[in-house]
Amino acid sequence: MGATEITSTIRINHSSLDELQPRESRARVRVWQVGTTKILTAIVLAIAAFFMSFHATARAESQLWPNQMKSGSLLLRNGNEYVEAPRLGADYDLTVSGPTIRGRVTQIFHNNTQNWVEAVYVYPLAEDGAVDTLKMVIGERIVVGEIKERQTARAIYEQAKASGYKASLIEQERPNIFTNSVANIGPGETVLVQIEYQQPVKQSAGTFSLRIPLVVAPRYNPAPVAQTVDFKTDGNGWGASNDPVPDRDRITSPVLDPREHGPVNPVQITVRLQAGFPLADVKSHHHQISTENVSADTQVIKLVEGPVPADRDFELTWTSAAQRAPSVGLFRERVGDDDYLLAFVTPPSLEQTQEQRAREAIFVIDNSGSMGGTSMVQAKASLIHALDRLKPADRFNVIRFDNTYDVLFPDSVAANAENVARAKSFVSALEARGGTEMVPAMKAALTDARATESNLLRQVVFLTDGAIGNDQQLLDTLAAMRGRSRVFMVGIGSAPNSFLMNRAAEIGRGTFTHIGSVDQVEQRMRALFEKLESPAVTNLAVSFSDAKADITPAVAPDLYRGEPLVMAAKLSALAGNLEIKGRIGDRPWSITLPLTNAAEGKGLSKLWARRKIADAEVARTLRQATPEETDKIITALGLDHQLVTRLTSLVAVDKTPSRPEGVRLVKADLPLNLPAGWDFDKVFGEKLQLQRKDDRAEPNAPSQDTPATPQRDAATITSNMKVAAARNMQAAPIVVARAVNNSVMLPRTATDAQLRMMIGFALVALSLIVLLITRMKGRLVS
Repeated sequence: MGATEITSTIRINHSSLDELQPRESRARVRVWQVGTTKILTAIVLAIAAFFMSFHATARAESQLWPNQMKSGSLLLRNGNEYVEAPRLGADYDLTVSGPTIRGRVTQIFHNNTQNWVEAVYVYPLAEDGAVDTLKMVIGERIVVGEIKERQTARAIYEQAKASGYKASLIEQERPNIFTNSVANIGPGETVLVQIEYQQPVKQSAGTFSLRIPLVVAPRYNPAPVAQTVDFKTDGNGWGASNDPVPDRDRITSPVLDPREHGPVNPVQITVRLQAGFPLADVKSHHHQISTENVSADTQVIKLVEGPVPADRDFELTWTSAAQRAPSVGLFRERVGDDDYLLAFVTPPSLEQTQEQRAREAIFVIDNSGSMGGTSMVQAKASLIHALDRLKPADRFNVIRFDNTYDVLFPDSVAANAENVARAKSFVSALEARGGTEMVPAMKAALTDARATESNLLRQVVFLTDGAIGNDQQLLDTLAAMRGRSRVFMVGIGSAPNSFLMNRAAEIGRGTFTHIGSVDQVEQRMRALFEKLESPAVTNLAVSFSDAKADITPAVAPDLYRGEPLVMAAKLSALAGNLEIKGRIGDRPWSITLPLTNAAEGKGLSKLWARRKIADAEVARTLRQATPEETDKIITALGLDHQLVTRLTSLVAVDKTPSRPEGVRLVKADLPLNLPAGWDFDKVFGEKLQLQRKDDRAEPNAPSQDTPATPQRDAATITSNMKVAAARNMQAAPIVVARAVNNSVMLPRTATDAQLRMMIGFALVALSLIVLLITRMKGRLVS
């Protein structure tokens, strides 16, 4: 209540004064006392309110209290305070031109806080995409990024950040995981960051496809238990053990619990499909789409529901309207003084001319916590389907793993009815739990007790989402132990680690199959086993008749039924023929392609360079090149072709001063959705429950689990991105990642707000003391 209300409730006993003073004098005294009390109390309370208002202002400007946040806010801890995260939306615009895809991703960062912030966002891109362009839009200005060596780019960014300039930095953490850092976004400001990349179209069994990864699934980052050691070169005996995930902090982001809060990071997707041949079936497997027919070979595809949460991959497939799908594609591009070639050749599918070899099939199934929900259903259904495809002459075994592993049989057994039934029962009883320790399970699968039995074709089928951070450790294990085994990776779930799957299949001389929903299990597992049961194209050799060529992949892989050979080359001249030879089963096969028939292509030099980088990484894994040689190759390719790699980054700096000198910059790690179909408790449950019991827990710290010219484009880009920003900002708000205990007490901020609060309370107490003294005096007077 106010000062007047307080004084008006005080009743004074005047009996003593009536006896000692004349009535008129007593009246003047009472008026003076009451008036003075009112004025004094009002002044003291006003001063107290003034000091206390500083606390409210400081709290609004410097930190937020979890138990006072409204719906639609995400709190992130920065040192000793909580701040509200900036919002993010993204617009994907892809153009398919025959065999290649040009992708443009516009990310919209809106700072709805009173702080100057640095937004850090971890996001996925296709593992074979070549990122080559960065544009940052601030108001009407467009700043174009440059490729620099990674350490140099980071230094430029940090200097710009410290100086108060707006800056953006794109860094590769994995070939399919990137980090975008945007510095000095002012209160209420929106900054648009646009990246572009080149990617090849995928083709298999007459079906063409593209996939847009939209969410980085939480990675299981194992503790360094099985360690390797680097000793110093001075020979003094001291060394350091290596962490299997040295960059664990850079690939880990806050993850939202979908049961408690709505989705974030809305995305809009548009695909301009120019196939180069009449289109038949165009299908999106995980999102509803609308299609606009522009011509027989061109369609525009959009999402029916508008912006959608970034919680699952977008997959689009298309086929030819012709009776037979194209089996050969030849495309060229000239950049500077060099010619680049991209070729797709699908060998014919021949029937077996001899009895099919018996197989030793080793099935490995991931039942870790990240496989909880529909992923586990898909994995179990896929494995049971695979067991049903075994023939009596085959042998098999089943391995299941989480942070432990079990091998069903001591050795592979005959695929008779009894053993298959026992395996099905074992698989059906599996439940998702625990961490994702893939390396021990891979070692168990590759341990070959029958290496001398050459009549058995040994195949390892690995069913997992691949949600681990120690990718390279798994690849090193596979390279060292693969022997005669062929490894076939089956990616399970809405957002599998496609880089790990593809690279493991390449090193293991197998294939990668993605199963993103339960209704894809039968069709895609059937297609996989048709490959396994059909003769592979082996001993492939590629040559050019009249040109010197730098070819990638360096070693042509074995091909399975319906798979094309996809190769790129940098040529001294576009002349003569391309000849490919190999064997299909026991038959020789060859094809000759005149280079003069090659059609004009786009971005082929980028795809060649990206594939050469992958070759260098594979050579390092296979111990065919030293780390130093590999790094030198990757750096040169990144700089020469202006690509983001693990050793080169894109950096853009706006030289216009932005953040006022002396104003603090707050870091905000933007959150991710849980991939669709995942079970939050299986991934974070145990540690999350412990966190909720701890009043000092950070509200969304992730658990380590269980788991063109600018001038020409400026107006168009700015207009399009502003429309996208407005649309996406309305689509879905950022929300609190986890429930926060109302009793959480925040530490002192960098301001003196608490001191002012104490002064305010002291003044309130003083006013009450004054009132009490006045009342006591009043009693004495009366």
